[in-house]
Amino acid sequence: MLAALLGVWLRVRGLLSIASVCIFMVPPQVGVAQTDAGAPGHFGGKPLYLPELSGVCAAGQDLNDGCAAIRARRVVDASALPWRAIGRVNSATVQTRSHCTGTLISEQVVLTAAHCLYDELRKTWIAPQSLRFVAGYMQGQGAAVSTVERYILDPSYDMGRHDFRIDPPADWALLVLSKPIGRQTGFASLASEAPEGLKTTDVFLAGYAGLRAHVLTVAEDCGEAAYASARDVILAQCAAMKGDSGAPLFEMAADGIRVLGVLSSVAGTQAGL
Repeated sequence: MLAALLGVWLRVRGLLSIASVCIFMVPPQVGVAQTDAGAPGHFGGKPLYLPELSGVCAAGQDLNDGCAAIRARRVVDASALPWRAIGRVNSATVQTRSHCTGTLISEQVVLTAAHCLYDELRKTWIAPQSLRFVAGYMQGQGAAVSTVERYILDPSYDMGRHDFRIDPPADWALLVLSKPIGRQTGFASLASEAPEGLKTTDVFLAGYAGLRAHVLTVAEDCGEAAYASARDVILAQCAAMKGDSGAPLFEMAADGIRVLGVLSSVAGTQAGL
């Protein structure tokens, strides 16, 4: 099952944030050699990340900037189909506790962002045993829960190094769960076609934003998503913040959620944030 899965698109990329660009990692086939047009941390040769985005809701220096957009996101019943394929990726170590968002893409594999698995405080990768995936999480309860047996990262990441920084085209991770909980909850599909020419307004983001960490909310303000070939990422404008990392950028298909990418980063454009 896993071997077959690895032959599918499994490098999902970036999104945009409130008045900001969220970068979604897009998945080519795992193991395929990649070329990178521009150094990590740059988009098309221009600076990508904005250190001044320090507000709680990611819109600027004012801690409240953008929070209204987060609160406006629609709350959905995470225990119901198709939403219960999405869940919280919880990590707990002696020193820290945090969460990101992940999506079941098979009975036993969750897709999330690689940077969610790196402990900045200790400058090391989090042990799989310290991770839990709670599918369909809502207000303290989940549709199904599993520990993580191991995880798979883009080959460009060296787990022995301690100088990790986000590179959106490689910012994906596959969590191999200890239990096949996708049999209970169902799981999302991955877009099978390359994103070249993507230009659609029918895309959404669903995640556990830090401001509303105990409910699954959907951002329906993603505007027009477009594929940026220079960095192999998808750009969209969604209300997003910490906690949404790893959240799926998706479209609704006849069979449920079809994942186009996962939320990696917030970036700036010539038009502004």
